[in-house]
Amino acid sequence: MFKTTINRAVKAVEEAEAIIITSGAGMGVDSGLPDYRGHLGFWRAYPVYEKLGLCFENCSNPYYFQEDPQFAWGYYGHCVNLYRDTVPHDGFHILQKWIKAKNAPYFIVTSNVDAQFQKAGFSEDKIYEVHGSLHWLQCQTLCNVGIWKNTHHFDVDVSTMRAEGSLPVCPGCGKVSRPNALMFGDWLWLSHKAEVQKRELDQFIVENAEKKVVVLEMGAGSGIPTIRARTERFGREFKNTTIIRINPREPKIENGIAMKCGALEGMQIIDQLLK
Repeated sequence: MFKTTINRAVKAVEEAEAIIITSGAGMGVDSGLPDYRGHLGFWRAYPVYEKLGLCFENCSNPYYFQEDPQFAWGYYGHCVNLYRDTVPHDGFHILQKWIKAKNAPYFIVTSNVDAQFQKAGFSEDKIYEVHGSLHWLQCQTLCNVGIWKNTHHFDVDVSTMRAEGSLPVCPGCGKVSRPNALMFGDWLWLSHKAEVQKRELDQFIVENAEKKVVVLEMGAGSGIPTIRARTERFGREFKNTTIIRINPREPKIENGIAMKCGALEGMQIIDQLLK
């Protein structure tokens, strides 16, 4: 990595008056979470699905909660258990250290449904989960418009990736519930919580429009470009913005700083050189 690139990234963080963190699945890799990059990445994390000839898009489909809920919750229940057991890596705490030292306003935009930022201690009202969260549930038939905390314990047979025992049910109609997370071909996701978070982000943009802003994008790939597009949009919404894209495989960015490395490594490099 070129020294000038690192120096530019350090300078941007040093001079920032507000901080925006955007993240995709790659943010959790250093905590031991899979990033699901392509079919091969998904199958490395879940080899059973390769034997079944199923990819991530097949498993992340609301259809199965009605037709085969044990199959649906086999995948999602395993993810919930994994997220509950995962300890956020030190990069989360480096970010917190920067925010505290600078006393800077901040906001987080993530496509991850794992709630690792909340688990690491970031404020709930400073996070926009664009695809929802597996830690909340909703009715699969929309018998009501509410969502509720996911406190269910999932027993998953990892040899078949099917859930065993009880499954969470809707308190309204009694049918098996589903995660309050956006899936592929999903017209039934209740986005109310995400919409509230989005309004908080909009207010943050208004309040900090005149400040010098650094946007730290980590682990956001181009396969599902939601976060990359949102990052670049921040560059247009703020008058004085520097974007730092930290990505080991797809770091290229036209108007920003590209660091070709993992999220944790990138933050450690910057942190070591900060004054």
